[in-house]
Amino acid sequence: MEQLSGVGVLDKAALVLAAVERGPASLAELVTRTGLTRATAHRLASALEVHRLVGRDDAGRFVAGPRLAAGVGAPLPWELADRADRVLTALRDRTGESTQLYVRRGALRLCVAASERASGLRDTVPVGAVLPMTAGSGAQVLLAFAPGPEPDLLAAAPFDAATLDLVRARGWAESVGERETGLASVSAPVRGEAGAVIAAVSLSGPLERLTRSPGQRHGAAVLAAATQLSAPPLSNARVSNARVNPGPLEIGG
Repeated sequence: MEQLSGVGVLDKAALVLAAVERGPASLAELVTRTGLTRATAHRLASALEVHRLVGRDDAGRFVAGPRLAAGVGAPLPWELADRADRVLTALRDRTGESTQLYVRRGALRLCVAASERASGLRDTVPVGAVLPMTAGSGAQVLLAFAPGPEPDLLAAAPFDAATLDLVRARGWAESVGERETGLASVSAPVRGEAGAVIAAVSLSGPLERLTRSPGQRHGAAVLAAATQLSAPPLSNARVSNARVNPGPLEIGG
């Protein structure tokens, strides 16, 4: 049973968030899961969508929004979620393939933003989708730049430690048929101010278009998108700030 705070609207909003964390929900399913009236459930879900705490998948169902990923593992800055749509759309338009942004949740990875190819054969990963950390180029990136080795996950994966070494060396990962037969993908790390990897930008599509070497075709573009989403190193930001705000002017006597 949900614990109540006594603040009615907040408690009801928490019910909506708990409902979408269980998985995609139509409005009718949201009403069933929360016990709220149809009008109240829709009003609260729509308000939470404005703040990116709730999103929509391709079927129009309510799903967990990108800001629900903040604070899980390495914190995801809220402004990153706000910029992701623009960067992913530009990457999609440049390459003609579907693009995603993933963050880690323990042994899983969560899609917090996505931009799909408009037509034709494509890989569909809706916002809110949860995928394993044991398959796909996104998983490779998030494991390669994890704080320490994770032998249990690596033992269950089709890639090995040498693959992760290669990912770290070249700055991007590629996979062919790891997550699903006939699909290929390329991913690159997104870094926070302190330099830690906080997310992975991915591009995915059918093997017949991406070929068995998708990184050769799209690695540079995916890496550029990830760099665009990454925060500048903290030391550089401080230097830049010092140049803009040099402090009080001292006038000698």
